[in-house]
Amino acid sequence: MYTDKVMEHFLHPRNVGTIPDADGVGEVGNPVCGDMMTFYIKVKDGRLEDIKFQTFGCGAAIAVSSMVSEMAKGKTLEEAMKITNEIVAEELGGLPPHKMHCSNLGADALHKAIEDYLTKKSREMDSPSAESGSSAEKKGKFHCPFCDFVLPENVQLCSRCQVKLIRCEHCGEYNREGEDTCRHCGAGLI
Repeated sequence: MYTDKVMEHFLHPRNVGTIPDADGVGEVGNPVCGDMMTFYIKVKDGRLEDIKFQTFGCGAAIAVSSMVSEMAKGKTLEEAMKITNEIVAEELGGLPPHKMHCSNLGADALHKAIEDYLTKKSREMDSPSAESGSSAEKKGKFHCPFCDFVLPENVQLCSRCQVKLIRCEHCGEYNREGEDTCRHCGAGLI
C-alpha cells in the first residue's frame, strides 16, 4: 500500500517538534479524516533556516510532513512556496489516491507558515517604528504578500512565487486567491 520511502518517513520522521520563537506558524486540518498539521519556521536572509512540525494523523500525513520539512529546509521562501502536493507525493514515490489529500495538507501548512512570516514582516515594515527607508520605498508600489516581489497593477499571478492573487476592493492590496478576508484591512473578499 505505501512505498518504502513513505514508511521510512513515517517510522523515522525528520524535523518533528516545535520552535518556540518561530518566525512563522502554519496550521491546517482536514475535518473529514481528522489530520492536523502545524509547521514552524525560522527565516534568516530569506531562507528557511529551520523548520519543525507537529502532525496528528495517519502514517501518510506524518510521512508527508517529514518530507515537506526536508524539502523546504534551506530553501528560499519563493522556492519553498513552489513545493506542491504533486511534488511531495512524487518525492515519496507516490501515495494511494485516497491519501493524496495528505500531500495537500503538508504543502498548505508550509505555505501558511511562510504567509504568516511575511504578514508579520509586512506589519513590522508598516509600523511607525520601522525604518523610514523601507516604508518610503514601498509607497505607491504593490508587493506580493508572499515573496515581497514588486507587482505591476492588476496582475492575477505573482511571476516570482507563482501564487494566484486577488486585490481587495476596499484597500487595493493583494491577497491569495480563495482567502475570505483581506490580510491587510480585514475586509471581505469576493
